[in-house]
Amino acid sequence: MLGISNSMLCGCPKMLAFQVTNVYENGDTAFHYEYCEDLKDGRGFTAGISGFCSGTGDAWEVVQAYHKLTGGKDDMSQFDATMAKYAASGSDSTAGLSNYCAVWGKLGKGDAKFRQAQDSIRDKLYFNPAMVQAKTLGLKTTIAQAQLYDTAIEHGAGDDADGLVSLIKRTNSKVTADVKGSSGSTLSINGRKIDEIAWLKLFLDVRADDLLHPREVENQGGNYWAQTVYRVKSYQYAIEQKQYNWTTSVKILDNDGKTMTVKCRTGSAKSMRKRATN
Repeated sequence: MLGISNSMLCGCPKMLAFQVTNVYENGDTAFHYEYCEDLKDGRGFTAGISGFCSGTGDAWEVVQAYHKLTGGKDDMSQFDATMAKYAASGSDSTAGLSNYCAVWGKLGKGDAKFRQAQDSIRDKLYFNPAMVQAKTLGLKTTIAQAQLYDTAIEHGAGDDADGLVSLIKRTNSKVTADVKGSSGSTLSINGRKIDEIAWLKLFLDVRADDLLHPREVENQGGNYWAQTVYRVKSYQYAIEQKQYNWTTSVKILDNDGKTMTVKCRTGSAKSMRKRATN
């Protein structure tokens, strides 16, 4: 696997990427480690800073990471057998998890090790794979790298029909001619030279189509994905404003289509987590 170089998101640009995705996930820029609910979207309970789901396996990975930090016996242990079963089967059932959200919420508010487990799995499953894809493509702008991260959070970073890797492949297949632009970064795709922002616009179109028409059956539940096209529209707005490289703030559209400015939350990750739960 390719390593993540210093040209990838770090510092305030990385924090802004996280905060922008927080807006789409929870309606504000805070880190809601305590969040938990059943969205009725075919994925069981959705919880934590990255929408970890009991029916897709990533919530189970968080719990296992937490067990490693606590020594193996903690408040989440009561759910181990059920979570392992649902992670393996992909079931959206919540049977056997009757007080799951209450326990998750309590730990998310007050347990530093549980928040650390969430951070580590977010990076392992979503942020790091997204940055690997960004490096492979040669992406240089903050907005393009951040968009791959946001896509990984919602679609997954894998190569299933709706995953990040598949969306990139679909986008690249549309590059059939050289395209100039003003982003200051040029990508080499299919032997063609295309401006990075021109490529990103294609990618956003592909993602919007996928949200409206998910390929995987498990992503079609409740027409939920179609209701989240605002994530794409928000990035399209940022492109229109020529906000290609983020430093300390970025202006986006919130989930209701209203403009808002996201400012980098400075300070240590620990203090940011503390503020997010106050």
